[in-house]
Amino acid sequence: MQREKMKNKTNLQLLTLARLLRKASKDNGAPIWATISRAIGKPRKNIAQVNISQISRLTKNGETVAVLGKVLGTGEVDHKVTVAALGFSNAAREKIRISGGKCFTFLELLESNPKGTHVKIMR
Repeated sequence: MQREKMKNKTNLQLLTLARLLRKASKDNGAPIWATISRAIGKPRKNIAQVNISQISRLTKNGETVAVLGKVLGTGEVDHKVTVAALGFSNAAREKIRISGGKCFTFLELLESNPKGTHVKIMR
C-alpha cells in the first residue's frame, strides 16, 4: 500500500529520502525511520506545519525533534533544541540557531543517530 501511494509522488528527492529511511529502519531496527517515511508519502496538504512556539512548549533543553513537515517561525524558542524537518522558514532557522540549537535534514539526523533514539516526532 505504501509503495502505491509513493508512485503518485513526482519529487525524486522525497522518493529517494523515503526509500533510504525505509532501508535504515530495517537495517537498524529503528521503527522511527519507517514512521517518517510513511509521513513523507502523504499528500502535500496533509504535511504538518509546526511553529517554533509549539516546539519550545513541548520540548526541554537539549532534546531532538523530528517535524513531519515544515517548521515555521512564529513564536520564540528559549532553549537549545535540535530539529530535523522537511523544510524550515528562514525565520525559524534563525531563531533555532540563535537559541543554540541546530537544524537538520532527515538524512543528517539519520547519519548522526542511526537508531533514532531519544527523538520526539511532532506532527
